[in-house]
Amino acid sequence: QVQPVESGGGLVQAGGSLRLSCAVSGRSFGSSTMAWFRQAPGKEREFVAGISWISAITYYADSVKGRFTVSRDNAKNSVYLQMNRLKPDDTAVYYCAARLSGVITTNRDDYNYWGQGTQVTVSS
Repeated sequence: QVQPVESGGGLVQAGGSLRLSCAVSGRSFGSSTMAWFRQAPGKEREFVAGISWISAITYYADSVKGRFTVSRDNAKNSVYLQMNRLKPDDTAVYYCAARLSGVITTNRDDYNYWGQGTQVTVSS
């Protein structure tokens, strides 16, 4: 079993930065593929970034490529999302998700465990 818990959301001005953290309980973290998704009001939950269990492989949505960086620290059972040059369109609830086996995918149904989400609001 894996249980993610997100933190680090908040209110920031456009052009600013935030770093989201996801603390994960459970012995399976080290072998899990991890991902960040987000959901804006009235929209579907969408993939943002993913990272393989050995951190050698990352994948980003086109909308955040070059601005966001996903990383993980298996010794601390944590995954991070550094968000730079934030835009109002980045406003959403951000979710951390774990996939116990398999490669990074952008399909939310492939992920087994989800956190409760953390709100990110970017003002113009």
